[in-house]
Amino acid sequence: MIKVALVDDHQLFRKSLSLLLSSFEGIEIIHDTNDGLAFLKFAETEVIDVVLLDIQMPILDGYEVCKRLKLINPEAKILIISQLTSKEAIHQIMECGANGFFTKNSSPELLESAIRNVVERDYYFDVELGAVIREAILWEKKVHYNLDLTVHVSLTAREIEIIKMACVEMSSKEIGDKLCISTRTVEKHRKRIMEKTESKNFIGVVLFALKTNAISLNDF
Repeated sequence: MIKVALVDDHQLFRKSLSLLLSSFEGIEIIHDTNDGLAFLKFAETEVIDVVLLDIQMPILDGYEVCKRLKLINPEAKILIISQLTSKEAIHQIMECGANGFFTKNSSPELLESAIRNVVERDYYFDVELGAVIREAILWEKKVHYNLDLTVHVSLTAREIEIIKMACVEMSSKEIGDKLCISTRTVEKHRKRIMEKTESKNFIGVVLFALKTNAISLNDF
């Protein structure tokens, strides 16, 4: 059962979303609130698989909720749900450590797939992954972002192989089957890769691998 929390300040949207999610097999709504601070208090002690999080909220916006949640409950996957689709918004979503983005203009039928993707593959974006990565790189160039390579990070051949498979949206189970290793071992590799590259999410890992020429955009 996938345990889902909803954090959105629009009550009608939140309640409608709750009804929709309740119709999906294997998904359980465990929390429903319009208050980011109250949610973070809840998240300190509860097991949460996926958080559906709005960006524009009073008191504490979605970006800040996301950053704080990653500190107190790092295992929770965060799917931003918003009407904001600018390059700046997408960049901030990745910077705050979210696992994906789902626009409120999307078809409701796609939401179940989005939730299962962040659980199984660690990320989900409404648009094709390659386009998201390209936009992220262009935005970082615009704000004069430079990757700090003063600390040498060496990715193993197996780690690069796993990154490439993740780029083509293979789940940990699919990667494990392909490499003849267990899903748990793949998850350990993914966690280790994120730690080595100091990435907040696996999209960050992909960006790091691109900037260090470990992979290329032709890989996905």
